[in-house]
Amino acid sequence: MEKTAPKENPAFLTYVYQLNAGNELHEALALSLKAIDGIDVAQFNRIGHRTYAAGKWTLHKILQHLIDWERIWCFRAVIFARSEGTIPVAHDQEVMGAHSNADELSIEQLLEELRIVRQSTILLFRSFNAQILETRCRFFEYEMPLFAIGLTITAHQIHHLNVIQERYLPLDQE
Repeated sequence: MEKTAPKENPAFLTYVYQLNAGNELHEALALSLKAIDGIDVAQFNRIGHRTYAAGKWTLHKILQHLIDWERIWCFRAVIFARSEGTIPVAHDQEVMGAHSNADELSIEQLLEELRIVRQSTILLFRSFNAQILETRCRFFEYEMPLFAIGLTITAHQIHHLNVIQERYLPLDQE
């Protein structure tokens, strides 16, 4: 059986670039940290463990999901930046979410951890030179430049904060 060539710049990158509104990597990372700092902790605490539908994650689990996936994407970035040669394996977010203890942690704890992880991510991507940032990263069935990993991290946060805005914050009015 012949292996298929990876898809360059997969379709999801269009969504990543759209969510980042044309911001370059370092600006997008800085803006994402400001967005974390702008979260209304009191409002999140009032919503607590309520969800907008049965089977959906709590705000706690969404924050833990952002933390976990940022760490995974940063690990992948290091693998590619250092030309290690491994193609990272896939991970199942549903399994990870089901086995997190996020609902036992406070919103304050989770936001502090997310903020620190983001600051670390900013330093990591700042440490990469232009050549490293343009490194082609091959995943399962697709390929993209390394800088797009950083933009994926920020787009992932934007996506989930949009979901929170649309579906969770109205729970504070009930």
